[in-house]
Amino acid sequence: MGLFDIFRKKKNETVEQEAVSESTEILSESESNSDASEIEQSTAVSESTSTVTQPMMEQVGLVNEDEAKIWQEALDKQKTSTPQLTETETETETTEQQIYDAGLKKSRTGFADRFNRFLANFRSVDEDFFEDLEETLVGADVGFDMAIKISDELREEVKLKNAKRKEDVRDVIIKKMVDLYEADGINEDATMNFAPKGQTTVILFVGVNGVGKTTTIGKLASKYQKAGKSVLLAAADTFRAGATKQLQEWGERAHVPVVAGKEKADPASVVFAAVEKARDENYDVLFVDTAGRLQNNVNLMQELEKMKRIIQREIPEAPHEVLLVLDATTGQNALQQAKLFKNSSDVSGIVLTKMDGTAKGGIVFAIRNEMHLPVKWIGFGEKSSDLREFKPEEFVYGLFKELVES
Repeated sequence: MGLFDIFRKKKNETVEQEAVSESTEILSESESNSDASEIEQSTAVSESTSTVTQPMMEQVGLVNEDEAKIWQEALDKQKTSTPQLTETETETETTEQQIYDAGLKKSRTGFADRFNRFLANFRSVDEDFFEDLEETLVGADVGFDMAIKISDELREEVKLKNAKRKEDVRDVIIKKMVDLYEADGINEDATMNFAPKGQTTVILFVGVNGVGKTTTIGKLASKYQKAGKSVLLAAADTFRAGATKQLQEWGERAHVPVVAGKEKADPASVVFAAVEKARDENYDVLFVDTAGRLQNNVNLMQELEKMKRIIQREIPEAPHEVLLVLDATTGQNALQQAKLFKNSSDVSGIVLTKMDGTAKGGIVFAIRNEMHLPVKWIGFGEKSSDLREFKPEEFVYGLFKELVES
């Protein structure tokens, strides 16, 4: 079953679940109204009994005034102590799909608005249609190459499917996007690579300043620490003011130690100390934060290469991962960063941050199509739990679910 077929299946299942949920709510409301009516009737009878009984008892002289007063107080106390119906809140486990749905809300809305504006001008499948389509796709950050590729492949497919309605055209476009995305990801490994048990896994984080690199390290440190792994952090970004302190704060939150040097110290010396400590004290994972000055800065790339040599001198198989952190809201700039870093270092995977912001979503398609690098983590917010393993199925559904008819 292809990715688009899984998407449609999810869509149908969601529609069915919503229908069942709506029916249950209606039935529940009906039963609630019925119960409320019975309670009102019971209360009315009870009040009628209490107001009639006391005077009648006094009238026939069974009790005097003081005894009647005591009796009434007891009756009132009994009424107030009767258990009242309260609304209970049921905590339900948040599913991965719900997290993706919430995190991609802004991207999904932006994507839908862009496509709806494109389709509003749709009259026929002609050359103007394909020009508008390419412009729409580029504006959605899928990248120029993929936009042209989709446009070329659609020329025949739209005709073959005899797509004339706007909805049909839209479904064909999205299916082609998903199919191409799936084809580009064949043999892609999105899992994290770890050293054999008993050895330290070294993970290097690269990326320009401001993309959320240090924050990502802190979140992953917290995740792995909670999963039972011993984690060590290396503050090798010694040139950016506050970088070391920021990483140390994350270390305190996650209860993870941090190896740091003096301000402006040689980053390689910090890495050397961290690797020695991790190896000698049998840490499971070592995360290395690196400098993020201009991505095409020759000195920065030389620094990364020097760090790599030092790491491999102590742990030959390391680093086991080189994760490039990208800010999803920067669109095509993020794609350019990915190209430059891939050419200068052995990037093994991508971490996309700030996906809950103004990111257009198409950047995920562009990275796979042009870079052939797996997105391994995706960030939807500030909390550690908002950094999630990347799931293509949930991403595609979360981005397109309001555009494709069930």
